[in-house]
Formats: sequence, C-alpha cells, structure tokens
Amino acid sequence: MLYFECPKCKRIWQYPIDMCPFCIIEVERKKGEKSKVIGSSKVVIGSLNHKKVPYYGLLLEDEKGNRWAHKSMNDVKIGDEIQCNVNKDAISIWRIKYDQLEAIEEINKLLDFLPNKKDLKVLIIPQINVPNYSYFRDNTSPEFLSTMVEFLINNNVKKENIKIATQSFDETPIEASAQKSGLLDACLKKEITPSDLSKSNFVKQGNLEISEEVLKADLVINLPLLKGGDTCTTKNIFKVLKKENYSSLKYLKDEREIIKELSVALPNLINIAEAEFIQRPNKTIIFTGLILGGKDSLKLDRVFSEIVFHKKLPELINDIEINDIETNGRQIEEVRYNIESY
Repeated sequence: MLYFECPKCKRIWQYPIDMCPFCIIEVERKKGEKSKVIGSSKVVIGSLNHKKVPYYGLLLEDEKGNRWAHKSMNDVKIGDEIQCNVNKDAISIWRIKYDQLEAIEEINKLLDFLPNKKDLKVLIIPQINVPNYSYFRDNTSPEFLSTMVEFLINNNVKKENIKIATQSFDETPIEASAQKSGLLDACLKKEITPSDLSKSNFVKQGNLEISEEVLKADLVINLPLLKGGDTCTTKNIFKVLKKENYSSLKYLKDEREIIKELSVALPNLINIAEAEFIQRPNKTIIFTGLILGGKDSLKLDRVFSEIVFHKKLPELINDIEINDIETNGRQIEEVRYNIESY
C-alpha cells in the first residue's frame, strides 16, 4: 500500500499530502511490498452495488504496520498473504486509491508491460474526441496523461524519447480538442510537444496504412478514457491508421477484423485505460475509481462492460464470453458498479 511519511516526525498519511503540517517539510512517498490478512468479516446480505454474496471484508496490514480495508470474493485465513500474479495476457483491474501513479505502477506489476531497454522510445495515444472541458469526461483527462508521463520518467525513460500523438477522424481540428480538453497544456507542462498523426507519413502493411511514428516506437501506449456502453479502448487504436484507410476498411470488413490485423502489426501495443471518473450513457459523470490494462482491447472493453453491468453490449464485443477472459489484480465481482442504478 502507498503511504506518505514525514522524514522528521515519522507521521504517516494514506492520502496524498505534499508537506507535513507539523514539521512543515516535504513528506516522502513510500510503499509497502507485502500485505497479510489480520481480520476478516463475511458479508451475507447484499447491497445496491454489492449484490453478490457472500463476500469478505478484509483488514490488511503491510510490513510497516499500515492497515487498510479490502473487499474480496475469496474466503482467506488470518495470516494469509494477498498476492497478485503477473500475467501479460490477462486483463488487469486495479482500484485507484487517491493516487493514479500508484495504480499505473500496480498495473505494470501485473502486466510487466514496460520493456527493460536502453533508450526506450514510447508513443502515447491519448483519447481526444471532442473539444470539451476535462470534467465532461469525453477525452483522456490531463491528470491521467501527466501521470503516465511521470511513471515513464520514474522508470528511466528519457523525456526526449516520449512522444504524445493522435489525430481527428472528424471535421474538428485536433488542435482545438487538445486545447479545450486541457491535454495540450498537460503536454507542454511536461515539456513534450504533441504531434498530429494525420500529418505523419503512413506505411502500408497489408490492408493497413499505419503511421510511421507508431511503427518507430518500441512501446505504444493506448490511453483511452472508458465510458458506459462504448468500446473506447478499441476505437482509440484506430487512430494509428490513415483516416481515409480506416474509412474505406470499415465499409469493406468488420471492425473486429481490422483490430485483429492491427494487433499483429503492433505487437508492442499496450492498453492502459482510465476509469476513475466515467461518463454514463446519459452523459452524467460518476466515480468508479478504476484503471484497467491489457493487450487485447476487445477483451478489455468487454470486462469494463461487465464491471458496470451494461446490459446491451456494443456490437464490437457482443460475441465475447466474459468467462473466457482471464483477469488479474482485482476480480470483476469485487469492483462492480451498476451505472444504471442511479
């Protein structure tokens, strides 16, 4: 568990704080490595967002003595350690507890998506759909984009090797959407100039015309913001294609075929999806406090639809059986939130 400790008085906070209010000095960001169960309560009466019972309310403690609550579908014994296994092929689910950086770090532990390579070149593709302020949750939030850049720099990726790029598939200039959404300002604060993929060279690979900027990257991070009733992860990947190429392909074949071809062409692509504050189908905003990750965008979108109880699945994912998808981190039942209940 992440915590913040004053180096002088040793007081600890579990929520982000910059300075110790007692010593007026900067606190240190620390993290426990292990957690064990020191208390457990079995819940047998369901509630609005926890209908499936029984589940277990656990009290966990790390090696430093920090304690916190944890919901689990598994009956575990006092003294058991809570462990998450690395699985690069799984869809990873994690809760954001105050700190987006911690959540991205945990997703990386579960997926091991960051290659250990000198001079690693990374391309981030944020979701920029419409010229709307960030609180409408139509686009990747500036905070999440900034945190991803911070995570990469903390892991020894050189700032000059990080690129942020996408393009517009409609008549709205990408510059207008990037500016109003706050994403342009987020890029500039990190001293990274974003690029418009539509102005890049495109390389033909089979039926696909893929941006050369994408193909030159060692790691491509698709950074969508999830929405109820949509397949944002998959749709955002299409932005690596030439606009005219994508328009012609989607009339000739199923979009599932296009994404499968892209998966082969881009084996170095990982999806890290923001789902802390999301848009419901009626456009209102709710807090779900999640982050999802995985290589398969269709499976990730399907898992999210299951988490939010979305009954009518989008056509892209309506034939994917949820029981065929392997997940790690948190279980779907532990984090479900019925977005249509309110």
